[in-house]
Amino acid sequence: MNYQVSSFIESIIYKIALTLPELGKDFLPELRLSDPRFGDFQLNGALSHAKKTKQNPRTLAVLLAEKLKKKLPNEFAHIEVAGPGFINITLRSEYLLKWLKKFQSLADLKTAAKTRFAKETIVIDYSSPNTAKQMHVGHLRSLVIGEAIQRLLRFHGAAVIRDNHLGDWGTQFGILLMQIKEEGYDINAEHEDPLEDLEGLYKRGSARFKEDEKAQEIARSELVMLQKGNPESKALWEAVTTVSYKAFESLYQLFRVTFDQVQGESFYQDKLGRVYEELTQLGIAEESQGALVVFHPEHARFKETPFMIRKADGASNYGTTDLATALHHVEHAKATTLLYVVDGRQQDHFQQLFLTVEKWFKAKKYPLPRMEHISFGTVLGDDGKAIKTRSGDPIKLKDLAAEAHVRALKIVGEKSADLTEAEQIAIARIVGIGALRYADLCQNRSSDYVFSWDKMLTLEGNTAPYLLYATARIHSIFRKGGLKPGEGELGATAFETPQELALAHKIVLFAEALEATISDLRPHHLCLYLYELAGLFSSFYAADKVIAEDKGMRARRFMLCARTLLILETGLNLLGVGTVAKM
Repeated sequence: MNYQVSSFIESIIYKIALTLPELGKDFLPELRLSDPRFGDFQLNGALSHAKKTKQNPRTLAVLLAEKLKKKLPNEFAHIEVAGPGFINITLRSEYLLKWLKKFQSLADLKTAAKTRFAKETIVIDYSSPNTAKQMHVGHLRSLVIGEAIQRLLRFHGAAVIRDNHLGDWGTQFGILLMQIKEEGYDINAEHEDPLEDLEGLYKRGSARFKEDEKAQEIARSELVMLQKGNPESKALWEAVTTVSYKAFESLYQLFRVTFDQVQGESFYQDKLGRVYEELTQLGIAEESQGALVVFHPEHARFKETPFMIRKADGASNYGTTDLATALHHVEHAKATTLLYVVDGRQQDHFQQLFLTVEKWFKAKKYPLPRMEHISFGTVLGDDGKAIKTRSGDPIKLKDLAAEAHVRALKIVGEKSADLTEAEQIAIARIVGIGALRYADLCQNRSSDYVFSWDKMLTLEGNTAPYLLYATARIHSIFRKGGLKPGEGELGATAFETPQELALAHKIVLFAEALEATISDLRPHHLCLYLYELAGLFSSFYAADKVIAEDKGMRARRFMLCARTLLILETGLNLLGVGTVAKM
């Protein structure tokens, strides 16, 4: 019994092709998910291959279809040739029932999926806020996209290292330390919101820095003392970092996010010398106007725009730190893949980084990892611009989360007035945060999207509340039947009604949905699948009585309910969305 049906079909087709002179080893199946009206899969390869080799496409399709029928188990699928040479493949009810019996738990699904990245060690860099600054709505996308991707990779067998690469070093700390001392702010005292205080201190210090040469001298002096390890400066910097991460951690807990390592830019400062030395010795880096840079003349866009790795004043930058980080991950974590979940506006930086790493590692014969920038668009307001408060400041992420909870609490209260206040509050927290992250994940990550409370919290359409309500309704069905999910399935008969068959087909295609999602690391594919699954369940529930009198019918319908719940909860968990049994 195959977890991913399409790969099973493709493997059979490849074997058949090798035995047929009309096809041969160059034949590509071109198997894709089909329009539900025509079957589960459509094989287009015969049509395109016939055009290339000047054969009759329908004759070739008939030949391949007949071979497929003989090679595939009788109970597996119905196969027919349509049109000029399409082959439609529809899974039979008997096979659907066997699949649902085989994959009946989360453990079954994970065991089947874990071979995809079993030999991969992947470091994924996401969230990565700057210390001494509050996280705002602009940090939402890296956080939720990165978390969903790392969950998907783990599910598919990868050894994943979740890296929170904090911005905790650089010129801004000279300015901040200057202002802390200027105002006599005691960072170790009790404060209502110390991170907000630090942000205010930095803004006032930055304003002075821009206008006052004396302030610039003081700030630079503070930075030099920090870089040289002055005990007082270092203690103050460490206190800033501690206060900052404590505030970040409260948000991470709310969003159900944890990291394997939190290594900011400061961690790599003693590793930068090696970067400068090796790139210079190899002739990859050169001095230009006092700065150390890397040119990529072979790249059209970067011929005149070098990748700077040391400023003219001798200071490092993001490029230097990112190079040192890549080497550290490969040498210490033995990483085979490096993923960076960062705003799409940084694409030039990452392209130059990857080009530089490739030249450097190849020249030194270091293991070269696969590197990918997981880019994303911007969260917009109704005006089509980056969403902000009325005062023009970015909306704080903690305020956004609090507002989501308040709005979700109203919905839960109206929908489930019979629940206790404590239950409503707990459920609303899951629904509110789930709505925030799902509204982001259901978009193609490359695109900008307009933030809308009404759209993300509605119980209709492709939203977290809609999916969570579906899971709660299935739990309710089992409570009414006096059973737990997975019970009452003994003696299940083959699916018969159109609604049963449509739902069973969709459940079996879960592996295909995951493959589409993981192949280009775009969670919106999984979101769309879950939404469609919930819709088919709703149609099934409206048309077919679950607690039927016929035992075989009742058993198979309980099975459909249980597997739908399993897939919905598994999928939502992979996206980072918590689930509820009541709503």
